[in-house]
Parts: sequence; C-alpha cells; structure tokens
Amino acid sequence: MARGTLFLVVGPSGAGKDTLIAGARAALEPGGAHVFPRRAITRPAEAGGEDHEAVSPEEFAAREADGGFFAAWRAHGLAYGLPAYISAALESGRHVVANVSRTVLADVAERNLAAVIVEVSAPAELLAERLAARGREDRADAARRLAREAAPCPDGVPVRRVVNDGTPAAGIARMVAALSDA
Repeated sequence: MARGTLFLVVGPSGAGKDTLIAGARAALEPGGAHVFPRRAITRPAEAGGEDHEAVSPEEFAAREADGGFFAAWRAHGLAYGLPAYISAALESGRHVVANVSRTVLADVAERNLAAVIVEVSAPAELLAERLAARGREDRADAARRLAREAAPCPDGVPVRRVVNDGTPAAGIARMVAALSDA
C-alpha cells in the first residue's frame, strides 16, 4: 500500500485556515481517505477558534517528553502539538491534513514523507479585518502578527496556494481542490 500524503497547511493569522480546514473536513473526512487531527494547544477550549484539545503547559511538556507528538512547536506564547498517530495514518495510506507553523516545515520535510505545503493567503486588509473580528488579540498583538514576515517554504516540497478572499464556500472549494489531488 502506498503511503498517504501529509498536507501541511500554513498561512498568516486571519487567512481563514480554521474555516477552510473545517469545511474540507466536512467534505473529505467521510470518504475515509483523509484524516484531520486535532491539535493539542496550551489554550483554554473556551478561547474560541479551532476545535482543539486544551492542555496545560505541564501536560503538554510531559506528552512531548514521552514522544506523544508527531510535531510540536511554540508560537504566540502557546505550545502546539500534532498527535503521534499521524505516522500510522500515513503508513496506512491515509492523507493527513494538519494546520502547522512554518517553523516545523523544514523538520517535517527531512522525514522522507510525501508532503505538500498548502499555503492559505488573503489580502492584508482582509487579514486585519478578520483578526479584529475574532477578538482574541488586542490591537497591538494583531498588528505584530500582521507585520511578521513569513519564513520561506523548504526546497523540494511542493506548494499549493489557496487564496481565501471571497465567500467561505469559495475558499472551502479551493481548499478541497488543493487536498484532493494527492
């Protein structure tokens, strides 16, 4: 059996990654070929945003030390982790769609996996509107997020770009198309 493809979803805050991933999950997961793992995050569940597994910093550190994550990183004062079962899903031929930080791309690219980077973007004005609407950061934090320069994608890993500048349905359709041709 052929290995599955690891789709690494990246993009700036406010690009709509959570919305597009949720829509793609609804469209693709029932078919059984795609897996959409929940991230463990040291953020309370009631903080909003993506459906994540809320964990304490201590629990996160223990799981990380025990090899409980496929990948882990820190950003915005939080720790993020993808579950270790991703490796088994890929080995069984299933495609995995994971929302990640660009900081883990090089590490994952070195693992000899079939990987594709899915880069979600939107115009800067739209990013600013979306960050303000979600209300998770104050104005200064939102400005810092928007000013951050994105790290380049590693060489040798294909990149598919999804521009999310219209309706949610249009963005989801673009995301599904990017994830459907493994």
